[in-house]
Order: sequence, then C-alpha cells, then structure tokens
Amino acid sequence: MPTRILPAVGDTDAVRSVTTLLSQLPDAEPVAPVVDSTQLVDTLARLAAESVDELPEVVIVHERIGPVPALELIREVALRFPAVGVILVTSDASPGLFQAAMDYGARGLVALPLSYEELASRVQAVAQWSVGVRRHLGAGGDVFTGVGGTVVTVSGAKGGTGTTLTAIQLALAAQASGRSTALVDMDLQTGDIASYLDVQFRRSVVDLAAINDISPRVLADAVFRHDTGVALLLAPAEGERGEDVTDRAARQIVSALRSRYEVVVIDCGAQLGGAGAAAVEMADRALLITTPDVVAVRGAKRAVRMWDRLQIRKAEETTVVVNRHSRATEIQPPLIQKITGTEVAATVVPANFKELQSVVDAGRIHELENKSAVKQALWGLAGELGLVKTADGAQKGGRGAGGFRRRKEG
Repeated sequence: MPTRILPAVGDTDAVRSVTTLLSQLPDAEPVAPVVDSTQLVDTLARLAAESVDELPEVVIVHERIGPVPALELIREVALRFPAVGVILVTSDASPGLFQAAMDYGARGLVALPLSYEELASRVQAVAQWSVGVRRHLGAGGDVFTGVGGTVVTVSGAKGGTGTTLTAIQLALAAQASGRSTALVDMDLQTGDIASYLDVQFRRSVVDLAAINDISPRVLADAVFRHDTGVALLLAPAEGERGEDVTDRAARQIVSALRSRYEVVVIDCGAQLGGAGAAAVEMADRALLITTPDVVAVRGAKRAVRMWDRLQIRKAEETTVVVNRHSRATEIQPPLIQKITGTEVAATVVPANFKELQSVVDAGRIHELENKSAVKQALWGLAGELGLVKTADGAQKGGRGAGGFRRRKEG
C-alpha cells in the first residue's frame, strides 16, 4: 500500500524542492501540497469527516508555514489527528529544536537542505508508526474521528451587541441536547459570563496560560461545572491578568478543550487581542454579533476587514448574527450581508429586552423562560449551526461534528 504524504509548505521554491523529492520516494503517494496552516487543518478535517482511512499517513510541515507557527501547528495536528505522523522540515537541526519538536508531537525532523536518503528514512519510519498505531487502536473506533469537538467563537461588532448572551444561550442549547459543552470567557479584561450566571470561582483561563502540557486533570481543575452541566472556563477577576494569556496559550487551551468536549463556545468580546485572534482563527465557526443600526454594522464591516488583513479569517468564512432585529428597522439582514461580504445567519434575534431584564439583573440568565422569544431564537440559532443533537443522534443542519471547518479555499 503506498504511503500518502501531505506537504504543508508556504514558500514556492520550497514546495518545488519538497514535492520533487517526495515524488522520487519508493511507494510514496504525494498529495497536492497545502500552503498555510488553515488549509492544512481544513484538509485533514475534511478527510477525517469522510473516513479515517482517507487521512494521509505522513504530514510534512515546513518551518516557514504560516500564519500559525510550525510548532503550534504540529501540536494541533497531533491533538486532533493522533494517527497522522508529522515531520518537521527545518534549517535548525539543533538538539534543542529536535526536543521541542518531539514535545509538540512531531514524529521526526529533517534538516534543510533536503537530502533524499534522510527524507526517505524519516518518511518510512513515520509511515510505519502511523500504520502501526491505526492497526493497534482499530480504524473503526471513535479515537480516529480526528475532528474533535466543534469550536464556535462569538465576537461583537462593538460593545453591547449581545455577545455574551448569545454565547451563553448557544452553550446551554448544546448541553441541553445531550452534548458535552464548554463555555469559555475569552473577553479577558471585561468578561461577564460569571456575572450572568451568578458564579464565583477562583480559577480562570489565566491558570492554564503558563502550563505547557494541559492534562485532563489540570483542565478539570480549572473549569467550573455549572448547575446546567456546562463546563465554564472564566475570565480572570483582575482584568490586567488577561495579558498573561498569549496567542500561544490560547491555542493550547482551545486544543485541550476541543479534545475533551463535543462543543466549545468561546465569548471573545468586542476587542480583539492575541488570544481572541488565535481562537477565531482556530474556530470551526466564527460568529460576529451586530445590531441593525449604522454604527454596529460599520463596526462589523471594520472587524471583518481587520480579520482579513491579519489573515485571521476571510469574510466568507464569518457568520454575522443580527440581534435586536425588527421588521421596522431600515437595515435588514440582506443589506448587512451585502455590506460586510459575510454569510448572515438565517435566524435573527428579536428586540425584546424586557423579557431579559429580570434574569440579567439577578444573574440567572440560564433561567430564562422557554417561552421567551429571545431564547427561542438563540436556541434555534444553535440548531442552525449544528450544535444541537437531535433525538436520532444527528445534528440539525445536516452537518457532522467537523463540518464547520470545510471552508472555501483560495
């Protein structure tokens, strides 16, 4: 059986060099190379959703891949696709980097400039490891779904658009349907999830920021199990401590949560920092909440353009949710879609603050009545996004757990 090899190389000259050598390897079946970290993870998720057997045995990551750094990318691939062997191609073959690559989950390292003998030896060894792991664990088990939990980020076009309320209700809907759910407050300076749910807990996302290897036990110590069953990872009580959560730490935290929960909902607030940007880039679905007024829609357009400039997310990969909608407003969802160039959710959330005021003031937003039009809309949105498990085990919207990362490429 030929060894399927997927190169992830961003540099044009390096692509030519790597693919030429790979094509010369015996029993090798090189796959069309991917040019950045997002495309690599998307490709692997798409293949894993079809069948574990479709995944390549070997992935080769070039040191200059981006926008996610090579080592961070290797960690994500190792966590989400544990039977795929990763080889790092680098000009630095020092013992220190070799050890770091192994710690991040790589199965081998090849030095630049590439040599046929070294590459062939590494590919053969890693391919044998991958085949052995798959044979040992069994290709039919859940271990090899490779997709992990669904990550949804919720960001605001500006402050006060309903980001936190939306994130909480999406998480509650997913948990109520029988899916294990984590709700993360990544609005690090001004996060209010604890206030909305009347929670006091001394641990926060900051406690995970300095840990290099987040074990299940460490993660369990940091989360708070709410009465509803949702696992909460809260923002720090002291806003200035939010600076301790770097983009690298955020990637590690999101990866750990994805591997433990079926649904991970992240409230990113309205201000984009490094941690929030990393979460949005990693998300299977990125929501941007706006209200149907000129200022908020301009904010949404500004945010979408900034995400695109920073290579965090393309406009067509972002979903705008319209909050406080009414038929009387001049700005309707089709116009918002045209202005922002994004997808707009079919579900809109009505303007009805009166039914929210008492539970918000009491910090009991989870006790919002089922007859509430706002709750019905937000839980309907959860169904539209595929976060809700139906009675027969399928998800609404016809998407699998990893369907959200099937982004448009190019």
